[in-house]
Amino acid sequence: MQSTAEENYIKAIYKLSGSGANAVSTTGLSETLETKPASVSDMLRKLSAKNLVHYVKYHGVQLTEEGQRVALKIIRKHRLWEAFLVQKLHFSWDEVHEVAEQMEHVKSELLIQRLDEFLGHPRVDPHGDPIPTEAGELRELEQRTLASLAVEQQGVVCRVKDSQPAFLQYLNRMGIQIGSNLKVVDKIPYDNSLEIKIDKTKSVILSSDVLEKIFVINP
Repeated sequence: MQSTAEENYIKAIYKLSGSGANAVSTTGLSETLETKPASVSDMLRKLSAKNLVHYVKYHGVQLTEEGQRVALKIIRKHRLWEAFLVQKLHFSWDEVHEVAEQMEHVKSELLIQRLDEFLGHPRVDPHGDPIPTEAGELRELEQRTLASLAVEQQGVVCRVKDSQPAFLQYLNRMGIQIGSNLKVVDKIPYDNSLEIKIDKTKSVILSSDVLEKIFVINP
């Protein structure tokens, strides 16, 4: 069984590595976790001894198969708790991340099974990210960025890439949420920003940075 600190490292490695595919530098981990490089190296040696990571000094770190399994379990718990907080306790989608960060370390597998059943086995969390199954399968949807749409094309928001409160609060102000129907009205060549009509009513201008963080599916 892993400690809370160990789980935080495993999840950080998984996310930084692109879902476990690439090696992660100790510098990257240190910056992400706001921890001294020496402390990172100590933790990686512990995780390596537990066969959770492949770690070679100066060559970065990768999750083992067991490490990926643990990472997906943590992510599954995090996203189920986010769904619970929004669906049942009426939190806003910009309020749940930090709370779920605490709740993802619950050890009871039975509790998580019951939580999943109670929620009706949701496939995605409030930000549209897929929830891993109990078997550790991650079901990805076919989707594209809002930036990839041409003028007159439409898409339904299915996921947002950034779950930071400031970004989600910005989308709230724009009137954009999961399920919103967005139509590209015009493209501004100077900075590749787009004029977007939301749910056939309100029009807004979105920057290229924002457009790359919003994912849509065909309406």
